[in-house]
Amino acid sequence: MKTLLISKRLPDTVLEAARTRYDVTLRETETSMTEAEVTAALADYDMILPTLGDAFTGAAIRACDTLRCKLLANFGVGYNHIDAQAASDCGIAVTNTPGAVTDATADIAMTLILMTARRAGEGERMVRAGQWAGWQPTQMLGLHISGKTVGIIGMGRIGQAIAHRCREGFGCKIVFANRSKKTISGATQLESPEAVAQAADVVVIATPGGPETRHLINAEFFTAMQSHAIVVNISRGDVIDEGALIGALQVGELAGAGLDVYEKEPVVPDALIAMENVTLLPHLGTAAFDVREGMGMMALANIDAFAKGEELPNPV
Repeated sequence: MKTLLISKRLPDTVLEAARTRYDVTLRETETSMTEAEVTAALADYDMILPTLGDAFTGAAIRACDTLRCKLLANFGVGYNHIDAQAASDCGIAVTNTPGAVTDATADIAMTLILMTARRAGEGERMVRAGQWAGWQPTQMLGLHISGKTVGIIGMGRIGQAIAHRCREGFGCKIVFANRSKKTISGATQLESPEAVAQAADVVVIATPGGPETRHLINAEFFTAMQSHAIVVNISRGDVIDEGALIGALQVGELAGAGLDVYEKEPVVPDALIAMENVTLLPHLGTAAFDVREGMGMMALANIDAFAKGEELPNPV
């Protein structure tokens, strides 16, 4: 029976299914795997199911002298915590779980758009603190989303799902920037992220993570935004230069931000925590039971295919 390391606890249905097929070791901790743990695990297990934050760096992979592992079946669509090229060079296949995360992540984007635009977090804090004195005609006026222009950076599956929700549900005009040319019904592609920033009332970051997109959203981007506009990030934390975001918010280059991910997650800068016009969520993008179960089963399908010597359903 092949050995499988699962780096963090998954839904019980997924764990039970895995244990009927493989010799499973589950790390009973909420901490991510360090580089030293990764190097050791690559020597000890046939397959590993990593999750966000596990340090599968090139250095950790290349440091393994007695490589046993031949598959990293990532739990999640994003795999910027895995050096896929280093893995490939060492003969390790890498898979992910696309599709299973699309709608749930798009829903969290809509949550952040509405919470930030309508100042919902600020309002809830006011009520909980006993500071609400009753309804007033000009109290906590926010940005009305219906009919506004929504700009999307990264028009993959998730970007398109967000565009559909905004266009069909709120009558929004959709503009977007993408690394390649794309024809999307009901949406207009602009020449650059900065062009989207200039045009949009709401900007949603939905691009993949990785070295190519690190700090794609930077000081120049925020300067291009309209002062009443908001930015939402549901991609990866380091796609946004957090220092530049804080500076832009402090001088009023944009009206607010909604964040589900952070540059040095789980560390959130005190400056962001202190800002009333920033909505902060604890990486809830796929945090629904049926979604996480689906992700786990998709990862397991990749593991099953590998174990049987079949074509991998979701190679990266």
